[in-house]
Amino acid sequence: MNDRRARVAVFISGSGTGLQAFIDASRSGILHADIALVVSSNSKAYGLERAAKAGIETLVFKVKKYESPQAGAEDLLRTLKAHGIEYIALAGYLKLIPLEIVRAFPGRMVNIHPALLPKYGGKGMYGHFVHEAVLAAGDKESGCTVHVVDEIYDHGRILAQGKVAVQPGDTPDTLAARVQAEEHKLYPRVLQKLLKGEYT
Repeated sequence: MNDRRARVAVFISGSGTGLQAFIDASRSGILHADIALVVSSNSKAYGLERAAKAGIETLVFKVKKYESPQAGAEDLLRTLKAHGIEYIALAGYLKLIPLEIVRAFPGRMVNIHPALLPKYGGKGMYGHFVHEAVLAAGDKESGCTVHVVDEIYDHGRILAQGKVAVQPGDTPDTLAARVQAEEHKLYPRVLQKLLKGEYT
């Protein structure tokens, strides 16, 4: 039996609740991987504190710090390679991933979106904007989608979806809370299946 654990980088922009779900799943054995690096687009993201508490190395990555987007992408790729990263999981990461990174991890970078793609995807569709759109449309259900990252926002192959009912009187906040709870159950399990080669 192969006991080697995959090395995963988690990309965040905010509170890091998805990161915490991965940390917990890694510790409990649901996810047979080590979170080896946390990359944040926001230096004040609470997720960085979660990473520090878990003893995980962090990187704040801002393209504007570099001479060019390409220089930033090359530096990020060097850092990922230096940490032996094999898979990337985007967990509330609000920036477009540089193409150089997408191409370096074909089929090994995944994202979770707080809606049932292909509905409510694309640029500008994140967080409360998604839940507001679902409620405005009068949809009876919503949920979350785990998909492979490619060169277009929210476009790559769908691996799994988790559904929740839209309830009478829902607000974007109440709907978001139920969708997020589903995300935290679904995402680590889908990543584990990806690591095991179950998505061919």
